[in-house]
Amino acid sequence: MLEELSITSLGVLEAASAEFHPGFTALTGETGAGKTMIVTSLRLLSGGRADAGRVRSGDAKAVVEGRFRLPADRGGTIGEVLDETGADVDDDDTVIAVRTVNADGRSRAHLGGRSVPVGTLGALTGELLAIHGQNDQLRLLRGDQQRAALDRFAGAPTAKTLAKYQRARKRWTDILDDLDRLRADSRALAQEADRLQFGLEEIDAVKPMPGEDADIIDVVRRLTDLEDIRSAAASAHGIVAGAEGSSVLDALGTVRSLLESAADAALRDLGPRVQEALVVVGDIGDELTGFLSGLPDDAADLDSLLTRQAELKSLTRKYAADVDGVLAWREEAQQRLTEISDPQARIDELESEAADVRDEVAALAATLHRQRAKAAKSLGTRVSAELAGLAMGGSALAVTVGLKPADDPRLAVDVDGTATTAGGHGVDQVEFGLVSHKGADPLPIARSASGGELSRVMLALEVVLAEPDSGSVMVFDEVDAGVGGAAAVQIGARLARLARRHQVIVVTHLPQVAAFADNHLVIGKHGGGSAGRQRSTLTTLTRDERVAELARMLAGLGDSETGRAHAEELLETAEAARAAD
Repeated sequence: MLEELSITSLGVLEAASAEFHPGFTALTGETGAGKTMIVTSLRLLSGGRADAGRVRSGDAKAVVEGRFRLPADRGGTIGEVLDETGADVDDDDTVIAVRTVNADGRSRAHLGGRSVPVGTLGALTGELLAIHGQNDQLRLLRGDQQRAALDRFAGAPTAKTLAKYQRARKRWTDILDDLDRLRADSRALAQEADRLQFGLEEIDAVKPMPGEDADIIDVVRRLTDLEDIRSAAASAHGIVAGAEGSSVLDALGTVRSLLESAADAALRDLGPRVQEALVVVGDIGDELTGFLSGLPDDAADLDSLLTRQAELKSLTRKYAADVDGVLAWREEAQQRLTEISDPQARIDELESEAADVRDEVAALAATLHRQRAKAAKSLGTRVSAELAGLAMGGSALAVTVGLKPADDPRLAVDVDGTATTAGGHGVDQVEFGLVSHKGADPLPIARSASGGELSRVMLALEVVLAEPDSGSVMVFDEVDAGVGGAAAVQIGARLARLARRHQVIVVTHLPQVAAFADNHLVIGKHGGGSAGRQRSTLTTLTRDERVAELARMLAGLGDSETGRAHAEELLETAEAARAAD
């Protein structure tokens, strides 16, 4: 729930703050005092669009700060946001959300003392706040909003089916996209296959071996300087192994013998080190022997190696930087050629797969259609009962669920023997119709409902949809627009009933509605203030002050005995109705 709200430099509000309590809170005030700024501030905390024009004239920025009490179960989105942002939650399980809007239009958001993206702030507060204004009533006229309301009423089973349907439809459209690309690219694929086949044949004709280009470079280098290399290796071998005369090995052997026979211990201790030198020199001699035996007798092989090197270079110029890269390209090309060499086979495979997934989509769409149709009857009955209590006793809400016309052959499915189109949210067209009196045909609420009737339909719908849940904050901005008299009294009673399960905050101009509130805040405007500008205040009323405010709202008679008597009677009537309900 919302516990505190502080507003600075937003619209006509120079500085205002208030505490909010459970139950039903009414917000009233004179026209132009800034009642809608309260709703605007909550929309900002919900991640709504920042409008620099809302910053109070002459001030650098507007700041909205709200303290929210979090639910005991912090799973889902709330828990994820708190974990990801590291937001600090106070010991009393509340968190502070702040939104700042600069006069230049830039906006900042903070949650629990941490700077966060505006969308992140809205993700958390959006779980706690549900704001309904006149624009929301207009959205109710749209078919997608009516479908969403029906799905919300239908609950978890329908949501689960819808999720399965959307996943299956995504697989289906992905396959159809692949098919479209494959059919459109058949000529390009044929050309690509020819290029790949030519490359494979060219590489296979050369038959390169891994690392062959590097090996040839080494051999060519040796053959180019063959005699110099042979001479150096042979001379070194003669010195080490002693091809003629004394050798290093012989000399080291003599040194070892002399040291071993010496009378001095220090000289004898050098013997092992000389032995190690003998071993190392012997190994060098063996390696030189092997090196000399591996050298060709002459440079006659150089021409053939240069020819081979040219063949390999022809491949590395086209396909990769070295022979190993050429071989890797060959492997990839072979795989790609396998995929595209027979596009019709792949097309047939995808068409079969698409048919299977289409049948799955159709089956899920049929299940979703039946679930919605069943829920539609119950929703219509429940909302109609609420309308009867909102001075619309002769009216009823008819919720119909039809099938979309098959206007897209690509996504056509058969549902219960009817051809229809698989849309993003199913195959259904949901329409709310208003039955004006018993026996009348339902007409779409977009054509038949007046502003006041639309307000009451939306409120009745919210009362019904809110029943399974509890704990959220529901904000209504002039939901009573266009109504009065008995209907206004019934709206107040319904809001009071809704406030048993939710914290309800209502901006209203009707005393009949405000009288049903548990708490009453009034926004007053005063001239002067800083720089001579108008300023508004937000005040929590005592019961006696509520009577004066209700009298003002009744007929502008806040200071007259008659007005106060009427207001007192209205308040007592509302209190008695709340107690009896």
